[in-house]
Amino acid sequence: MKLIYKGKTKDVYLLNDGNFLLKFKNDLTGENGVFDPGANTVGLTMAGAGKAALKLSKMFFELLEGKGVPTHYLDSDLGARTMKVKRAELFGQGLEVICRYRAVGSFYRRYGAYVEEGQPLDAFVEITLKDDERGDPPITEDALVMLGILSPSEYRILKELTKKTAALVKAELAKKDIELYDIKLEFGRVDKGKEIALIDEISGGNMRAYKNDCFIGPLELAQLMLG
Repeated sequence: MKLIYKGKTKDVYLLNDGNFLLKFKNDLTGENGVFDPGANTVGLTMAGAGKAALKLSKMFFELLEGKGVPTHYLDSDLGARTMKVKRAELFGQGLEVICRYRAVGSFYRRYGAYVEEGQPLDAFVEITLKDDERGDPPITEDALVMLGILSPSEYRILKELTKKTAALVKAELAKKDIELYDIKLEFGRVDKGKEIALIDEISGGNMRAYKNDCFIGPLELAQLMLG
């Protein structure tokens, strides 16, 4: 296999069969040692974080596939901290799609003049460009279409898949009395561009979850969900 990309929390390898292999690291996004799923820098390293992220991702991907959400997931090896996935084509240089149920994080920092921190939101969907140099700027539907990153129909599919995925994850967390505040998802074109599918991972590293009004870190979330 061939290393093709070194990411913040995962490295990506190209396999001989044309699929990808994701190698999960113990690094988490954040700043100054504090975890933040919305950050675009590595803020801390935590033993066991990579395996916890993989185990949760495996659980959620299998759940979503069963509910009709297309994903890139194929198989995983917990011991090696790797996940085999379909080869996916990114939208532009990559998009992050956030579904928000509470006004926290960057949403509150931007719109704090209009909302109270933690105020409920109606599954608000926003898209940002994956661009560390420019701070992952938010982008509108009009701009995505105008720049040739998405077509209008692809935007509608992306939004629908985001809401459906977030709702399913939210419902699964609620079974453990955990509330999902927001979740960051990624999508790509798989099967030679024929289908839009959920890619990357679904773990504590890309969501904010709370139990009894207390934030739950990535490792604790995996422990609560997987027992």
